Amino acid sequence: MKASEIREKSLDELMEYNKEQRKALFDLRFKHYTGQLISTADIRNARREIARVETIIREREIVQRGKDA
Repeated sequence: MKASEIREKSLDELMEYNKEQRKALFDLRFKHYTGQLISTADIRNARREIARVETIIREREIVQRGKDA
């Protein structure tokens, strides 16, 4: 998913999506350790997706904190 598509989601949706991606990463790592993973690039892509989501969540927290001050 592109960053622009992620930015369109609400904060609750982002938190849920982040949970899903972390579970997917866990599953990919488990498959890798058991030798069932076909493409190890999937692990890298999952980590990047998590980073994208967490960056956008953090940006929104900073904006919110700026509005409260």
